Amino acid sequence: MAFARTCAVALVGVEGVVVEVQADLEPGVATFSLVGLVDKSLSESRDRVRAAVINSGAQWPQKKLTVGLNPAAVPKTGSGFDLAVACSVLAAAERIDPRVIEDVMMIGELGLDGRVRPVRGVLPAVLTAAEAGYRQVVVPEQTAAEAALVPDVAVLGVRSLRQLIAVLADEPVPDEPAPDEGPGGLPPLGAGWGHPPPGGLCTTPGGERPPDLAEVSGQRLPRRALEVAAAGRHHLLLKGAPGAGKTMLAERLPGLLPPLTRQESLEVTAVHSVGGSLTHERPLIDRPPYCAPHHSASMAALVGGGTGLPRPGAVSLAHHGVLFLDEAAEMSGQALDALRQPLESGHVVVARSAGVVRMPARVLLVLATNPCPCGRHGSPYGDCDCLPSTVRRYRARLSGPLLDRVDLRVPVDPVSRAELISTAGGEPTAVVAARVLEARQRAAARFAGTPWATNAEVAGHELRTRWSPPPSALARAEQDMDRGLLTARGLDRVLRVAWTVADLAGHDRPTAEDVDAALELRTGVRRGAGVAGSLP
Repeated sequence: MAFARTCAVALVGVEGVVVEVQADLEPGVATFSLVGLVDKSLSESRDRVRAAVINSGAQWPQKKLTVGLNPAAVPKTGSGFDLAVACSVLAAAERIDPRVIEDVMMIGELGLDGRVRPVRGVLPAVLTAAEAGYRQVVVPEQTAAEAALVPDVAVLGVRSLRQLIAVLADEPVPDEPAPDEGPGGLPPLGAGWGHPPPGGLCTTPGGERPPDLAEVSGQRLPRRALEVAAAGRHHLLLKGAPGAGKTMLAERLPGLLPPLTRQESLEVTAVHSVGGSLTHERPLIDRPPYCAPHHSASMAALVGGGTGLPRPGAVSLAHHGVLFLDEAAEMSGQALDALRQPLESGHVVVARSAGVVRMPARVLLVLATNPCPCGRHGSPYGDCDCLPSTVRRYRARLSGPLLDRVDLRVPVDPVSRAELISTAGGEPTAVVAARVLEARQRAAARFAGTPWATNAEVAGHELRTRWSPPPSALARAEQDMDRGLLTARGLDRVLRVAWTVADLAGHDRPTAEDVDAALELRTGVRRGAGVAGSLP
């Protein structure tokens, strides 16, 4: 038989498309054509596959060879098709039975010596295979644990093409040495992709001891703001002088968030698999990620981009976690404003000439900024040297539409000497996280049967109709709106924060004190008892 086929997966962002890899042999001059809208790295697969087949002890067919990747209209990038191309060629040459590989999904890059190398995006590729009904998947051995996260799929991890040929031909499987180890042990899961992951620093605190909130001295209002932000997933702005503790506070926010559910873990892991930031020790991310790109990050690094089809940016790598933008006023205004749509919709749609990619981006945004370029404006401990016009321009770098999407805006004042040397520390992370979890559970019970899970996600119309607080509780908020201090979106966000404050306090409905606390957390102006009277 001169024809054979198997399957692979083409990734478009974090979503996959099943690709049928067909090989056809015909009499004629020995040539190798690869068709199907392939990019440069995939076009080079011809040389890699030929060398790998020969060095694996198999005979290369001396005929006219055409390999097609269907559907032809879908762009195909990367080297993850090598394994499927090699097996389809060998099946067309009758080295292996073509019927054996028809219902097998194959993912992996081939070295010239026949070694199977890991590639990015194995988890979303296997998820796509499972949704399409495939139950057998072949992947590089290094990514077998990642692929095994998908239920009801039999995963075969191989070290070399020689081993795979033996398995498919029902022959004794040869022993192969383990993959060469680099300075950090096994090669990273994204070693088969030539580019470092975008988005800057992105960590998953679950694998190491997260910093404890008890280590923060003083800062009572910012600590409460962290608790409210974690309970309702409200965006947060920390504004204060250098050294006041803004970064220290933001780093402790992931520890307050509840662990990811199984579905959320798979979503986050899929994004990091495409980004190439997974490790062999922890193939599944079960804690909210924390991403803190440098303030010089470009728009592509924040929202996604790159040559060809876009890759995930920091806002996608922080999906279901925390995106911390330190020195936000120093960042590109265009890059910051590009976050406005993802903050509302929970996903990013990036259009490039090579195609349109939709990536998840449901994050908890934390912005940190100084009050002025020198950082001393309004500080009781030093005089500000900045001109008033300079201060206005500096603050205007954070646009009004972006800030309107930030629910909590909290000043972070420098810690006093008495607070710094005091031995009476604040509540530890575990205690606050337990309250946050209880508040999340109250909200989840209230939103059962709806598309929402946290207060920050609820549509404003629903808040004003189905879950409206008593009219008397909204008196101060309505006054602020009449004075132009709150927009319509701002009023909806105050209602969302008020519900979160009520959930933390155990109230069935937001009270006037809860709304006052929400207004204080948004405007920085104390109303009535404020935060102190509404939170435990």
